[in-house]
Amino acid sequence: MIDFNNKPLFLAPMAGFSDLPFRNVVKKFGADVTISEMISSNALVYENKKTLHMLKKAELEKPYIVQIAGSDAEIIKKAVLILNEIDFIDGIDFNCGCPVNKVVKQCAGSALLKDLDLFKKLVATIKEYNKKSLTSVKFRLGFDDKYPEKMAKICEELEINFISIHGRTRKALYSGNADYKSIAYAKSQVKIPVIANGDINASNANEVFNITKCDGLMIGRASVGNPWIFYEIKEGKKIDKALKKEIILFHFDEIIKHYGNLGVNIFKKHLHEYSKTHKNACAFRSEINHYTKALEMRNSIENFF
Repeated sequence: MIDFNNKPLFLAPMAGFSDLPFRNVVKKFGADVTISEMISSNALVYENKKTLHMLKKAELEKPYIVQIAGSDAEIIKKAVLILNEIDFIDGIDFNCGCPVNKVVKQCAGSALLKDLDLFKKLVATIKEYNKKSLTSVKFRLGFDDKYPEKMAKICEELEINFISIHGRTRKALYSGNADYKSIAYAKSQVKIPVIANGDINASNANEVFNITKCDGLMIGRASVGNPWIFYEIKEGKKIDKALKKEIILFHFDEIIKHYGNLGVNIFKKHLHEYSKTHKNACAFRSEINHYTKALEMRNSIENFF
């Protein structure tokens, strides 16, 4: 289902950005694998309406992986059993990398890297009950220190299909540079596919492959306002103005299709990113901030880009 011989490119889960419309955009323009925004296993089990809406799959997503987070084995088991009943989901990914305080305080996300017995128990629970074809785990290098090979070996022992490693500790949050040599070391210790994540862009993608010897790359923040990054990595060239405009308009149409007129407000944050390097960007941002209707915003996008 995922061809690791061809160095696949993954879109990283990003709260507030990697929603269904954005995932459809990157799939159309070069991404090989997409993963949902992080889903709370608690919210899923208690059928939070917003959470159920987040599970929906974009038209072009194949394979489509849902990422869950949590720290209670029984709740995680129930979440997996719910996902098993949804036909269009191809895999389940377990988040052991989220560094934000509200997740860590619940002993979830990267907090699990402080308790590798619990980490192993939860990963084993997902593997045991998951009836989908893919089970994967995303984690950081460690909590305060770096020991990614420990998590990698646990995942290999449990026959996880692939792992994604973000090249920072939880302590580092998003500061400093991603440590690709530590990812390379973890990769050298296991035989399962390893995906490198952290600070990857179109300029350094080949270098990251060379340093880490990884089986694929996962791109997150560098794709915001720049979803054509997957195309540029694969084609080895910058996109032209016409294609950039086509991608932005496709993204806008997907947003409106998914959210209705609420999408006008949601898309403003994306337009702020898309317009960053353009002349008269400040005036454009000021103008779109007042829009409430899809047609007027689309016309403005057509004229500006």
